Amino acid sequence: MTGISLFLGCVIPNRYPGIEIATRLCLAKLDIDFTDIEGASCCPAPGVFRSFDEPTWLALASRNIVLSEKMQRDMLTICNGCFGSLSDANHKLKTDPELRAQTNTHLSKIGKEFRGNIEVRHIIEYLFKDEGVEKIRNAVEKPMELRIAVHYGCHLLKPSRDRGLGDIERPRFFDELVEAVGATSVDYPDKMECCGAGGGMRSALKEDSLKMANHKLSRIEEAGVDCIVNACPFCHMQLDAGQKEIKEIMGSEYNIPVLHYTQLLGLALGFTPDMLGISMNSTNNQDFIEKIKSLQEDQD
Repeated sequence: MTGISLFLGCVIPNRYPGIEIATRLCLAKLDIDFTDIEGASCCPAPGVFRSFDEPTWLALASRNIVLSEKMQRDMLTICNGCFGSLSDANHKLKTDPELRAQTNTHLSKIGKEFRGNIEVRHIIEYLFKDEGVEKIRNAVEKPMELRIAVHYGCHLLKPSRDRGLGDIERPRFFDELVEAVGATSVDYPDKMECCGAGGGMRSALKEDSLKMANHKLSRIEEAGVDCIVNACPFCHMQLDAGQKEIKEIMGSEYNIPVLHYTQLLGLALGFTPDMLGISMNSTNNQDFIEKIKSLQEDQD
């Protein structure tokens, strides 16, 4: 098995292309062999498809996995939801012969077969396990001396029995990757709380969803950080665009910059905020961008 295939999902290309370019720039700068998956579809969203129709979810997810199997590459996701859906489907089909046979019956109609010979990876666990914190630290050109609130999200860590990521109640691996770029990961109350977007909440129960985000943002604001760093575009959208929605619906006002980890890493690797699409976020905090530029200039 050589290299990885890059699975973009839906939200990143449609809502946050800055995360896509940041990921590509970082992978290339770290000399990681990656290539795109041609013909990939939605993962599909675990909170919707899996909840209503498991056979359909497995058929759609396994089709994406088969595309990566054909390339003989593990699949790299940059979204917690995509990781949750594809990793869970991969695990189920590898361990349940009956489900695998049923799913392959559907796939056979389009000339495909699930073989179960690759792994589905998340960029955070991949960078931590396969590349390592020291490699990231040694690659840094512009240390990002920022106070950061790390948001893990749900699907990266759970179900814990299948993830193999250690203590999911007090995880540290994401924090260590953040600190590898020169930042400080600031602890805050309810750090492991959901952002409120997943499981169809953001679509079906918008106000309740935003109440959860509002609570989390209030905790983060109290911690006095420069920005939030996540590794999921759906969490990203909830904590980024959600700040404007919360102001309109609830009156609470925040202006906390939100970055995907690849954008933070990209800054530390020497790429500018414009190159990484940071100004495209809803929370376009110009003071934060100027601070980043100043940090980078100080390293010249």
